[in-house]
This record gives sequence, C-alpha cells and structure tokens, in this order.
Amino acid sequence: MNTYSEKNWQFGHLDIASAYQRIRPYLVNTPIIQSKTFSELCQCEVLFKLENLQMTGSYKERGALNKLLSLSEAERQRGVIAASAGNHAQAVAYHAARLGISTKIVMPKYSPLVKIKATEHWGAEVILAGETFDDAFAYSRVLATEEQRTYLHPFADAKVVEGQGTLALEIMAHPLANDIDAILVPVGGGGLISGIATYIQQLHPRVKVVGVEEASVNAMSSSLDAGKVVELAPQPMIADGIAVRRVYETNLATVTKYVDEIVSVSSDEIANAIMLMLEIEKNVIEGAAAVTLAALLNHRIPKLHGKKVLSVISGGNIDVNLIAKIINRGLTFDGRIINVNTVVNDRPGALESLLATFRKSGANILEVHHHRFSSDVPIGQIGVTITAETRNQSHIDELKDHLSDRGYPTK
Repeated sequence: MNTYSEKNWQFGHLDIASAYQRIRPYLVNTPIIQSKTFSELCQCEVLFKLENLQMTGSYKERGALNKLLSLSEAERQRGVIAASAGNHAQAVAYHAARLGISTKIVMPKYSPLVKIKATEHWGAEVILAGETFDDAFAYSRVLATEEQRTYLHPFADAKVVEGQGTLALEIMAHPLANDIDAILVPVGGGGLISGIATYIQQLHPRVKVVGVEEASVNAMSSSLDAGKVVELAPQPMIADGIAVRRVYETNLATVTKYVDEIVSVSSDEIANAIMLMLEIEKNVIEGAAAVTLAALLNHRIPKLHGKKVLSVISGGNIDVNLIAKIINRGLTFDGRIINVNTVVNDRPGALESLLATFRKSGANILEVHHHRFSSDVPIGQIGVTITAETRNQSHIDELKDHLSDRGYPTK
C-alpha cells in the first residue's frame, strides 16, 4: 500500500517539468489577465492566474492528477481514498473517475450538501463520518489501511506538491508574466506554495514568493514563528479552503527555505476582495482565492508598490448560499452599506423627519425597522434601525454628522 510520512520525502527532489508533461493534456492552461482597475487600487501592476477556471474549479486538479498518474496498476486496482470537504475531494473524484479508479471521499457529517453532491457528481463514493474534519481524516486513514487503498493527502505528498508546482511553470512561460517581480500564493497546509516556491527559487530566484493566510487560522506563520509545527484551535473563517490547523514538517521546512514572506488578512478584507473581484473583473472566486487580492488591496506588502505582481486565484468553488452574505459584508467593509441604530420621538412625522436626513445626504435607504418594544429605549421614544447604501467611508462620516446635528444619536 502507498502511504505518506512527514519524513520520507523531500521537496528539493521534485521534478515539476516532468509532472507538467504528464498532466498538461488533461488540464486547462488557465489564463493570466492584467487588471488596470486593481493595478490602480493596489499601487502595483496586478496580474491574476485564474485557476478557478479548471474543470472542477480549482488548482487542486494539478496535484491530484499527478499523484493518480504515478500509481502502479496494482494501486489503481485497489483504488484511492481521501478526506476532504472541498476542492481536493472534487479534483480527486473527477480525475480518478476519468482514469477508471475507484474513489472514496470521507467528509464530516455536516458538510454542506452542495459539496457532497458535487463530489458524488464527479464519480466518488462519499462517506460521512465524524463531527469535524479531523474526525473524517482519522476515519479515512482507518479505511485506507483496511481496504489497502492509496491515500491521497491534499498537501503532505511529494507527487501532489509536484503537481501544484506546475502552476509556477505555466506562470513563468506566459508572455504577460515572465518579467514579474512577485507571486502571491494562498497558504493553508502549504502544498501549493511549496511547489511554486521550489520551482521559482531554483529557476527564477529573482522572483519573490509571498504567502497569504487568513489571520484567524494562520498555522504556517505561527509555526514559522515558533520554529516548529504548532497546532491551532479551530476557528470560523471565510477562507475555508485554507482552514488548516496544522502544517507538516516538510511543508514548513520548504516554506522556511524558499518563501520570502507570509502575511495575513482579515475575514472582512477577504469578503471585500470577493465582492470587488465580482464587481470589477466579473469573476466569482472563493474565500481562499481572495486572500492574495485582499493582501494587495490592503497594502500588506508595501515593498511591492510599483512592482509587477501576480496573484494566484486558486479556486472559485464558493457556496452560493453564502454569496449574498459575503457580498453584503464586503460592501459594509468598503463603506457602501451602513446600519444605523438611533431613536426618534414617538409622535407623527418623527420617522419621516429622520428619513429626510438620509435623503438629503444622498444615502439610499434599503431597510427600516422599528423597535417599539425595545427595553433599552426611553419611554416616549422608538428605536429605529436603518440600512442604507452609501458611497464610501467619507460619505458615512458626513451622514453621521448630519444625524448628530439634528439630534439623532447613532451607533
């Protein structure tokens, strides 16, 4: 049986060029585009590598396919197994089915139905086990041993990392990108950035490789700071595709050796990046993919100002049930939606006067809610919550000044 260990493989021996020759007939050579609008906003020349346009919507196909193509005939006959609730599951399922390899994917019991159905659609048998991903992962390892299936780890496998590294080869071969100064890469377990950084620093060492994490689950930078692998507590996060609480030793060693910098961004910044990418470039991207753009928009790497920078847009598999919530959160962060809580006197015409203040300021009212029975509002007054569209933060400040001048307290 083919298994993996943290200590039995080395990224320095990756043959990314050979991996590319193996997988290129079956994958999309995704486009690289230049964005003039984002270049102005980010104060650098911005390019995007659109891996969200792969067949299953993410770069994960590269590593999964390279691993599957490396299997012996006996291993193919025994089948493969993985634990995943996202892009890795779909990538393995799609290419294993295409190659005629039996596949089992273990997911937590409460995984979103859309992800379960997508994985089943690509031909895998989905097994729901455990309350958390860690539970599902543990059970998948038991099944791998019992059924003698080859385990496909999403980032702690040399063949997987080798496949992910083909992204760098495509980037540097593209006429728009062969003179870039830096590549920004989403970081979760470190498989993608390990492959990219290994290729870049061995063949194009002048190009900086910068990783980006979501601040609430920053396992890689925490491990770098500690000088050893550390495990983080689970936290809710918008970039679920990089919600890795523990990296592996070889990934950490590769990042330490080859990656120039790791930065982090907040959930609100990620939501804003998703919203702006949809609005400006008409591209739907997931939270994990948006971290690189969020880092540029919020100037996390000021030394790249004026440089030519490529952001890896790693995937587009966002839950449609969350899109509206994420967009609203992004608009709020951008100063384009505001929720105002205030009070008015309980008498005819009072609410009309309040609304007139919004109208005169140029804010477009979306919703109005009365809180007549609120216990924290003085007798003789009514609590009011107004949601309104605004132009930017300066417009919000003007609106608050108008309300204050007219005696309306706000929070």
